[in-house]
Amino acid sequence: MAFPAASSVHLVLLAAFTAGASAATFTIVNNCGFTVWPAAIPVGGGLQLNPGQTWTLNVPAGTSSCRIWGRTGCSFNGGSGSCQTGDCAGALSCTLSGKPPTTLAEFSIGGATDFYDISVIDGYNLAMDFSCSNGDALRCRDSGCPDAYHQPGDRKTHSCSGNNNYQVIFCP
Repeated sequence: MAFPAASSVHLVLLAAFTAGASAATFTIVNNCGFTVWPAAIPVGGGLQLNPGQTWTLNVPAGTSSCRIWGRTGCSFNGGSGSCQTGDCAGALSCTLSGKPPTTLAEFSIGGATDFYDISVIDGYNLAMDFSCSNGDALRCRDSGCPDAYHQPGDRKTHSCSGNNNYQVIFCP
């Protein structure tokens, strides 16, 4: 009966490790004069965000290679449809990256340090601000935005201490 004891030890260690980590809260705001369909992977999926509406998304610590982007020109019937920009295989709740062009908010929620950036490598479709509660505010108003990655190898990644909150604003 060594297995139950070993499993109990692993559960206690897992609980202790998880207690030290916390989620980051992302507030996603649509300041556009039109509906935006934000998407988020690997957590969040996607939804409809009318002008002036906000979506709050909790991202667990240890979540890496994340993306948030705004889809435009969408039409959905239930959970399927299409978007003119940022479409993710016709799904309302995305499980894969959107089809270019997409202005991307990219991030990894670590523990002691988080990393975040804006990318227009996959094209530009919406003005966006992306900020950490105690870090740099990144701004992207057009396809030439200086705060964004334009090609692989650009050095535009920013860091923020862990346990912070973030804000993504479309059409700031």
